[in-house]
Amino acid sequence: MTLALLAYLGGVLTILSPCILPVLPFVFARAGLSFWRGPAPMLAGMALAFAAVATLAAVGGGWAVAANQWGRWIALALLAAFGLMLLLPGLSDRLSRPVVALGNRLSTQAEAQPSIGGSVLLGIATGLLWAPCAGPILGLILTGAALNGASLGTTALLLAYALGAATALGVAAFAGGRLFATLKRSLGFGEGLRRVLGVAVLAGVAAIALGLDTGILTKLSTASTNRLEAGLIEKLGPQETASVVMPEAGGAMMMQGGPAMMAGGAAMTGPAMTGPGMTGNPALMMAADPAMVGTGAAALPIEGQMPPLEGAVQWLNSEPLTAEDLRGKVVLIDFWTYSCINCLRAIPYVKAWAETYGPQGLVVIGVHAPEFAFEKDPRNVTRAANDLGITYPVALDNDYAIWRAFQNRFWPAHYFVDAEGRIRHHHFGEGGYEESEQVIQQLLAEAGLSKVAPPPTEVTGSGVSAAANMAEVLSPETYLGHARAANNFNAEGLVAEEAHDYVAATDLRLNEWSFDGRWTVGEEAARLAGPEGAINFRFHARDVHLVLSPGVAAKPVPFTVTIDGQPPGADAGLDVDAEGRGTVTTDRLYQLYRAKGAVGEHLFEIRFDHPGVEAFAFTFG
Repeated sequence: MTLALLAYLGGVLTILSPCILPVLPFVFARAGLSFWRGPAPMLAGMALAFAAVATLAAVGGGWAVAANQWGRWIALALLAAFGLMLLLPGLSDRLSRPVVALGNRLSTQAEAQPSIGGSVLLGIATGLLWAPCAGPILGLILTGAALNGASLGTTALLLAYALGAATALGVAAFAGGRLFATLKRSLGFGEGLRRVLGVAVLAGVAAIALGLDTGILTKLSTASTNRLEAGLIEKLGPQETASVVMPEAGGAMMMQGGPAMMAGGAAMTGPAMTGPGMTGNPALMMAADPAMVGTGAAALPIEGQMPPLEGAVQWLNSEPLTAEDLRGKVVLIDFWTYSCINCLRAIPYVKAWAETYGPQGLVVIGVHAPEFAFEKDPRNVTRAANDLGITYPVALDNDYAIWRAFQNRFWPAHYFVDAEGRIRHHHFGEGGYEESEQVIQQLLAEAGLSKVAPPPTEVTGSGVSAAANMAEVLSPETYLGHARAANNFNAEGLVAEEAHDYVAATDLRLNEWSFDGRWTVGEEAARLAGPEGAINFRFHARDVHLVLSPGVAAKPVPFTVTIDGQPPGADAGLDVDAEGRGTVTTDRLYQLYRAKGAVGEHLFEIRFDHPGVEAFAFTFG
């Protein structure tokens, strides 16, 4: 219910967005009719079209984006014809005859009693042009749909967002209708007013055709409405902290990577990333048995039986394991993916538990559920596991079979299973390590496998695995692919699926970023299409990481990093030298900056010297 309310209120707020301006003439053009014959069906059509298109865009990939672009041009043609009909009554009469025969007359003459179907048709066309007014709340919904697939719940949230927008426009249309009627009665120039509306509609069509809705107005809209929506999320949304993979537009796509981060899961004490299967709270889904079991320490609930470990495409360090094979053992299931910074910071603890408690009966199983396409390559995962020193069994869950069996939705996620195969505890995200270790000790003691619990495992992460300075992380995880991008401040916005020449923004504020050079922005990554190019990001954090790939050519790509226009010097990350020079050689997360002293706000730039490199997501620590 809270998410539905957030979605609805987020839609209502779009009336405050400057990018609504080209759409308003289409709404006012029907304001002269009765509310239930003109504005109401038009707004209903707009809401339905918006929910349908947004759902397709979220789950259909690049082909849906291309289809929506065609839909926008078709909608513009329809609305241009509608504007000409308002402007030229003779043309209206001629064009209306065949439409009347189909029951979809578009004439707006009050005495002609335009059909409800015509209003719905105009609403559908308007809905196809509505996406530029999206904000953080819509981004959260779209990311859930993109990761989880089509569902009635996602479509319902999209519909709630669109209905919120329709409500705001409905109020505007109602007020416009009253003004329309007053002007006709008092001034007696109904035909002239009709022509003024026609000019306004054509002006709106021209504005959209020229890209003002996706360029200047979208930028103004982001600045003016995203903060309002973020405030709504903070007031009404879940309060647990997590670094979610969602845009703040959701994103990309991103809600936040700092103290105000969002997620939903029990026992959430540190950053976590959300992923496929974002439906409901796993803790509630698994609470099949309310019984509490345990002695001495706090009793642990029985959350359900461990699901089968079936569907992995490959296993590392072990033959395939089954639930039956593990009966009599205490089991820790760790969901991770190798480019996830939150996972990389938790893995040293998981490794230490495997080494310390393995001889006493603990079995640790890593379930590698990929976020990006390159993480599905077994060679990449094998290399990453070797680099990380992982020797326990790892299931490559490329199809999310195990992920969905556990109804999981976070990276990292830890599930603790007792010797009878029952899930007794779970933890999502970083942190909570002492509590997790106590759970392991308690389950071993219950099974009679551990006589004397050893002292707490001492773990000190190094490199990218070093614990984050979360008190100073004020920048969110930010995706660069168009499916989840947020806070991009190139003047023209992102141009999806085609090479485009970008000019870096010169006035970036905190957490805003831009491209420089010729880039092709795909669904999950941006690829450098020109001979050189750069990405700028204004951030506040100790660490800056960027997930990079050398691209399909797999040739090393040199790059240079600067901080506030200067080489990083002593603050260089692991993957650059003091001059900021580095090379993209493999598909992975690169650490580009680590402050050795005070943490503050800085302008980060990474400049690449050769085409083909792909950039996926920034993360901070």
